[in-house]
Amino acid sequence: MRTPRNEVLAPDIDEATHAGPERTCVLTRAARPKEALVRLALSPDGEVAPDVRARAPGRGAYVGVGRAALDAAIVKGKLKGALARAFKQDVRVPADLGARIEAALRQAALDRLGLEARGGTLINGSDRVEQAARLGKVHLLVHAADAGEDGNRKLDQALRVGLADAGRNGRGDQRGLVFPADRTTLSLALGRENVVHVALTDPAAARRVRHAIDRWQAFIDPHAGLERADTGGSGSADATTDEGNA
Repeated sequence: MRTPRNEVLAPDIDEATHAGPERTCVLTRAARPKEALVRLALSPDGEVAPDVRARAPGRGAYVGVGRAALDAAIVKGKLKGALARAFKQDVRVPADLGARIEAALRQAALDRLGLEARGGTLINGSDRVEQAARLGKVHLLVHAADAGEDGNRKLDQALRVGLADAGRNGRGDQRGLVFPADRTTLSLALGRENVVHVALTDPAAARRVRHAIDRWQAFIDPHAGLERADTGGSGSADATTDEGNA
């Protein structure tokens, strides 16, 4: 199985994303592509809320750390101070902001899977997935968290065979990505019964799904920590915010 990595948000985003605008994390002060971060917005009464789809109007600020680091920064008051500087006003940071972000990232990943299923770029069922994998048609293989090891190994092997036959060795994952939720959650997201393994058969769809899952997985990574950077926030806050949802 694929082992979750100890990295900040969205370590494996589409190369095209890197050509887009960058934003600065208010905690680490590291500049990264906007799509690799989580946008935060303010309600009319000054409460901070997650805006993981970057659609809320008005000024936004960005964070690029995992939940453990974010929760610690909330307890220590560092996030409140950093956001007050970024938004240039007093803000209220809910104690459960980390949980809200996690739930929003989870829902975004599930919604993306549902969209791809309705668009015909996602298949499920062990036999269908194995056949597509052996034909080199699978660009991303996903296993439910509670999938059996034997089933995972069988489909991972089919994926490697298909990649080799299609001349795609060294391009893309050579084994399935383990979804951070069980088959029941996958089944509900896709509106199908007993979904244990899914495969993306379109490269663009695979990148979209991989990006959504990686953002969620990176945020809930239990190894994320404040030791990755100074979270005091000691520079200009201008690059940490944007206007509108651009």
